[in-house]
Parts: sequence; structure tokens; C-alpha cells
Amino acid sequence: MSITGQPTDTAATHIVKLAPEIVNRIAAGEVIERPAAVVKELGENSLDAGARRVEVALEQGGKRRIRVRDDGCGMAAEELPLALASHATSKLKAASDLLHIATLGFRGEALASIASIGELTVRARRRDDAQRGGAELTSRFGELGELKPCGCPVGCEIEVRELFATTPARFKFLKGASTELSHVVEALQRLALPHPEVGFTLRHDERLVFELAPVEQVRERLIELWGPACAPSLCEVNYCEAGLSLHALIATPEYTRPNASRILLFLNGRHIRDRSLIAAVREAYREYLPSGRY
Repeated sequence: MSITGQPTDTAATHIVKLAPEIVNRIAAGEVIERPAAVVKELGENSLDAGARRVEVALEQGGKRRIRVRDDGCGMAAEELPLALASHATSKLKAASDLLHIATLGFRGEALASIASIGELTVRARRRDDAQRGGAELTSRFGELGELKPCGCPVGCEIEVRELFATTPARFKFLKGASTELSHVVEALQRLALPHPEVGFTLRHDERLVFELAPVEQVRERLIELWGPACAPSLCEVNYCEAGLSLHALIATPEYTRPNASRILLFLNGRHIRDRSLIAAVREAYREYLPSGRY
């Protein structure tokens, strides 16, 4: 079966450079798949800004509204328009920096992509400039509004409304509010686990979903998320060689689950998916677990 549209004269087709707003919307489709991706990108920025508290609020699973607020270093008023520009970042200065990435987000395209497919408002105030107030800037589907002063605490607050309003095909494939909320919960947990020193709060439609207090160790954060039942079975592993270090919390064979959702890997504080590493973990346990248990 084939589906065809209007015929095109390929011989008369000319190569053109896409307009920035089209580029941003294409990039948004690659970076921002659903509300959870917005929360992940904004949460990573908060952690890179040195936040010790990250608060997330959603409406309709994030389809109507997403707000991420932190107490990080903030931004100066004159930086806000640049923050919403494509490929603008404070985390890279030279090409050689790509070999020594020490931050979670560094591409400089997340805010521009999000702003191109929704209504975005950013409010910020710098931590190291107590004499100046905050500033606010709104972008409506990529069109910047007027930069104006506002009252706000130190840190940054970003609010996104009507996500995917300009890309209805993408919006159509979003699931119900409860499903989208579950994806946000998963994304936030994967930010919270390797950063136990940071507190996280999630609210959905004014209801508190979870509140994680800052703790000292990953073990404590695991207990916050998954309950005390897992604590007795967790064994700590530490290994260093050739400039690389491994820290792990592994469960004894007595503590098993019916799926592999809690086999989680992090590299330099960032959650990663790697089939070969997951397979290695499962192979190590193979002789100790019954079939279908993880």
C-alpha cells in the first residue's frame, strides 16, 4: 500500500535555508516528546544552577501547564533573551569543552525548543546580586515579549503553558493526564536518585504527589522513593581503577521484583540506558533468581 500527496516537480525544487522558527520546532520534536521531557530538561538546568530545592507543579499531566521553580544561582535580566535563543549556553566556551562535560545540560537548545511549541514565561533573580530585583520574559510560540522587572525570589522559575499547541500532531499522541503524570514521576525520580542532597517536590492539579527532603546518601533517597522494605537487602559496592570509579547499591537475591524497572544506571549523575550493561547485571544474578524475577 502506498500513500501519495500532491505530485512535486523535483527538478524545479531548490535548496533553501530553513527559518529559525521552523528549525526550533523541528528540534523541539527531537528533544521534547512529552511533558516529562520538559521537566527533565528544566530539572537538569536547575541542578546545573546549584539548586538545593526543585519544585514542579503540573496541570493535566503537564499538557496544560508545567512550572519548575528552583533556588539556584538564577540569571541576570539581560541574560533572559539569550537564554531563550537557540544554542546559547553558559556551559560550553570552546570545542575542547566537549571532551570534559561536567554538567547535565550543555546543548543550549532546550529552552528555545520548548519556547517554540508553547507559551513560556521565565522569571529569574541572581543569587550574587542582592541589590537588583528579578526579571520576567515571556515567549509565545517563539515570539519574545517585553523584558520587564518583577518580584521573585533568588533562583529561576519557568512556566510552560499549552504545550504542543503549534504542533497538533504531536499533541494528539500524548496520553491521558495520569499516564503523562507517571512519566513525569519517573523522570523526576531519575533526577533525584543521584542527587540526594537536593530536595524535590511534585504537585499535580494542586495535589501533592511526593516531597523528597534533602538527605546525605543515595541509600536514604532510595528509601524515600521505594519505602523501607528494600533497605535491609541493599549491599554497597565501591570500586576504583584507572581514574574511573563505580558506586553501586545492589540487592540480595531475596529481594526481587517482577520487572526490571529498578535496574537503574547513572553516569556522572545522568541516567543512561545501556543494554549491554543491563544484560551484565542480569547475567550476574541469573543463577540466583527464579525465571521472571529481577
